[in-house]
Amino acid sequence: MRGRTLALALLVLLVAAPPMFSQRLLYKEQLYRLYRRQFYDPPLNLNENIFWLERALRADFANPLNALARIETEREWERYRYLFNMHLNLKLTELYLAWANRYNKREAYFFNYPWVDLNLESLEKAEDLFQYALLYWDEALVWSERAWRLRQVDLEQVQYWVDRNYRIETGDLDYERIINEHLERLYRVRGEFLDMDSRTY
Repeated sequence: MRGRTLALALLVLLVAAPPMFSQRLLYKEQLYRLYRRQFYDPPLNLNENIFWLERALRADFANPLNALARIETEREWERYRYLFNMHLNLKLTELYLAWANRYNKREAYFFNYPWVDLNLESLEKAEDLFQYALLYWDEALVWSERAWRLRQVDLEQVQYWVDRNYRIETGDLDYERIINEHLERLYRVRGEFLDMDSRTY
């Protein structure tokens, strides 16, 4: 009797419960919105943002009616796609750069000698993440060049992307230079940590 009452109560709850709607994430625009929503919720979770943006890179575009800019012509649609891919790769470059800097060491202080191995391991992680940032930067350059060829096509709603395209193509924005500066410092600091093994503290 008790089992039937419990089963009946569960059935009533299931029938009376509001329907749950779920939506498959298929398009770049959907995945990008998840990245943006999470980006503004502290604390910043780099791993989660990278996850959503990397999925967005592999996803198809939504119909032009659902684009993040007003699309009326095929040329606008083409430039929009190039700018969006450039933007996604730039954001991934920035996120990997930020993640690498969490592991990067600016100086090899003598009092860190007891933790030399941990510091060297941290620098290795930072180097790997800087290399990922460079890969995404190279990909951003490819899409930027394609978008630049269509620079006469105006996309007012994504002006920020257009501005970044301009800065890349004029050399004002150069993440390769920035990342290489970080890597040079990293190699210097690594050398100083390795030299600590030969000294006695």
